[in-house]
Amino acid sequence: MASRAGTVAQPQDLVDLTALLDAYYDISPDLTDPGQRVAFGTSGHRGSSLKASFNEPHILAITQAIVEYRAGQGITGPLYMAKDTHGLSEPAQNSALEVLAANGVHVLIDARHGYTPTPALSHAILTHNRKAGPGAPQADGIVVTPSHNPPGDGGFKYNPPHGGPADTDATGWIANRANELLENGLRGVKRIPVADALAAGTTGKFDFLSSYVDDLPSVLDLNAIREAGVRIGADPMGGASVDYWGEIAERHHLNLTVVNPTVDPQWAFMTLDWDEKIRMDCSSPFAMASLIGRMSDGAKFDVATGNDADADRHGIVTPFVDGQGGLMNPNHYLAVAIDYLYRHRTGWNPQSVIGKTLVSSSMIDRVAASLGRKLVEVPVGFKWFVPGLLSGEGAFGGEESAGASFNKMDGSVWTTDKDGILLALLASEITAVTGKSPSQLYKGLTDQFGDPVYARIDAAATREQKAALGKLSSSDVTATELAGETITAKLTEAPGNGAAIGGLKVVTENAWFAARPSGTEDVYKIYAESFKGAEHLKQVQAEAKALVDGVIS
Repeated sequence: MASRAGTVAQPQDLVDLTALLDAYYDISPDLTDPGQRVAFGTSGHRGSSLKASFNEPHILAITQAIVEYRAGQGITGPLYMAKDTHGLSEPAQNSALEVLAANGVHVLIDARHGYTPTPALSHAILTHNRKAGPGAPQADGIVVTPSHNPPGDGGFKYNPPHGGPADTDATGWIANRANELLENGLRGVKRIPVADALAAGTTGKFDFLSSYVDDLPSVLDLNAIREAGVRIGADPMGGASVDYWGEIAERHHLNLTVVNPTVDPQWAFMTLDWDEKIRMDCSSPFAMASLIGRMSDGAKFDVATGNDADADRHGIVTPFVDGQGGLMNPNHYLAVAIDYLYRHRTGWNPQSVIGKTLVSSSMIDRVAASLGRKLVEVPVGFKWFVPGLLSGEGAFGGEESAGASFNKMDGSVWTTDKDGILLALLASEITAVTGKSPSQLYKGLTDQFGDPVYARIDAAATREQKAALGKLSSSDVTATELAGETITAKLTEAPGNGAAIGGLKVVTENAWFAARPSGTEDVYKIYAESFKGAEHLKQVQAEAKALVDGVIS
């Protein structure tokens, strides 16, 4: 049968919302099953109520653990709480409110009773803490979102006072305490009815939208976009940015059209992703097929953009001109964004470094060298960029998975979490200032530095093999060549900060690969890139698999 990837979802693809919500309240996790315990990945605890991995007991326990964690850390300011448009997000927010109010925590939720993008929450935390000043009670936050995951999933993430994703010390403590509470039948969890929680004196409202949208001129050249008349098509993809894009257009007088304002917790309007699942991945040509189709059919936009459900990721679609256009590969756009920003942000620290994850394109390395800027390569996870963004020493941080943020015009911090709205608007600024689309500018970079080919594949691995991969040392790798080139580096720690990468990266002059174990499947992921073409990339991938299998078997 032909794949349905890229075609509009059919009734059989849609989650049963009644069953999803009933399961949230009715099913309790079996704690003997590791998949039903609380586990924080790089973006919080995620799961589905239908699989007993995201249910009311989980949220009650996690929230109580967060209450105890913040008390232990001396965090006494308000806790900002955001939710996205997933079906499980509102029930989870209500459950969390019951616990937070019972514990006397000052909580601020959206003043419009709407949805809040992850970057708007990060921005709110940082704005509060900056205004409060040193020594004053500090704010933190919770984001209820599974990001771009399918409609049947829920997610719950904690952001400490630095505004970005919590580090493993915090998430490890919270997860362990939450599982203890679950094992004890939730004894130790304080809770009051949601109506009482909403009416509590400690529960307040905050205008996330105005705080974020009105501050955009401090981080973007909106005057240039407006004066150039850049025509923008913005697709919230049914996510939390839905009200933000209209307000951005109105308040800043931009020629911006919200192409799809629909919010539907089933996401029935979505086109199916590569595996025929509904997934709001704005970097996927299958999930973005509708917006790409609009551009190829002659839609009068100079830039079209998409965001995932919590708007921490970006997708950039450009017009088709001289063979360039369509949905940009996230690595390509990161390279263009870095090249543009470090040439045009004169208020940034002239010594500020460029941050990238170690599985991002080496095109960024070549761009950084041409700019005369130091490149800091860190493990996967946006949390590694937080210190640099806060201090201004790392004014840009980006991931290959279409997540990035950068600092304000004056070099001060904007957000310390990924900001898909910001990066989407930057594409319009780039178009306005340079007169070229980001796709055209990337073609210029390939003319200058070469045209790399990048891909990710999965390879089967047992739980034991995945554990072995995560614990490798560089001395375990005895190979001296990869795909006909001398190996110049064997990395099990990120060169930018010395943190363990939980896997292996091997580098040659014109290629590299990185292997990391999956946290959810019996596979490991091989990221690879070559500046010598597609056939060389295939050779790199084949030899990478053989090399890794030989070491972990």
